Amino acid sequence: MNTAAPLARPAARPARPVDWRDPVTLAKPVVFAACLWPFARLAFAVVNDPVSLGANPAETIEHVTGDWCLQFLLITLAVTPLRRLTGWNGVIRFRRMLGLFAFFYGVMHLACYVAFDQYFDWPAILKDIVKRPFITVGFAALVLMAPLAVTSTKGWIRRMGAQAWNRLHKLIYPVAILGVVHYWWLVKRDITWPVIYAAVLAVLLGWRLWRRSQPSARQKAAARAG
Repeated sequence: MNTAAPLARPAARPARPVDWRDPVTLAKPVVFAACLWPFARLAFAVVNDPVSLGANPAETIEHVTGDWCLQFLLITLAVTPLRRLTGWNGVIRFRRMLGLFAFFYGVMHLACYVAFDQYFDWPAILKDIVKRPFITVGFAALVLMAPLAVTSTKGWIRRMGAQAWNRLHKLIYPVAILGVVHYWWLVKRDITWPVIYAAVLAVLLGWRLWRRSQPSARQKAAARAG
């Protein structure tokens, strides 16, 4: 008979108390509600005022959810430049929420396509993904977003390590590029909004390339010392 005492489980980390004096903590419910507002408006229109969605409500819902997915991707990418330019480090704490809402609206966009365009005809959906390039790149963008959403928690940062986690989450750059290309190829006539999104993305990525080309504080100090 094994009389050895069972191994004790590691103690769970105590939960941090919520600091309601923290401005970011106070602002998070407001930001969450603002991020959910487009979905709430769509749901209200579907239930109470479907006429406001136009002659083709399904198409309107599909386009609106796609727009918000791309917009939240760009807003998420804007967090780091905003932090650097303003010196407000607290803004970084909104980035995970914004990125998850981008994924949420992307999933909604795909669900509308599957339900309203293809009526859950899976062979036709697979054929469409391969056949039509704008659907191919859009689907690829959402697939790349999935691991970012899954690993967005602090627990995953600890499991993966900060360096591996940061490398993985650089996928947001090709995701945003594919999202803009998807929208550009989808639009047949008026490309005003695709051009605007492409310009915003170019600025956000260009800023990062410029920052990378600048000497670090350590390099500047070494240059002054030399």
